[in-house]
Amino acid sequence: MPPKKKSIDFEQSLATLESLVARMEQGDMTLEESLQAFETGIALTRECQTRLAAAEQQVTLLIEQQGNIRLEAFDRDEGEA
Repeated sequence: MPPKKKSIDFEQSLATLESLVARMEQGDMTLEESLQAFETGIALTRECQTRLAAAEQQVTLLIEQQGNIRLEAFDRDEGEA
C-alpha cells in the first residue's frame, strides 16, 4: 500500500503546484507573496521530479511465459518512437 500513498502524495503535490502557478499567473500577489510562492513552487517541482525518478526506477513489466509470471526490468528506450 505505500506505493498508493506515494501516488496520492504525488498527485496532491502536483495539484498544489498547478494551483500555485495559477495564482501567480493572476498577477495580484505582492512581491513577498510571489517570492514565497516561487520558492514553494521550486520545492514542489523538485519533490515531484524526485518521485517520478524513483517511480521510473521501479517500473517493471509482468511477462507471462508458460504459465509463470516473472518480473522484468522496464526498458525505457523500448517504448519510445
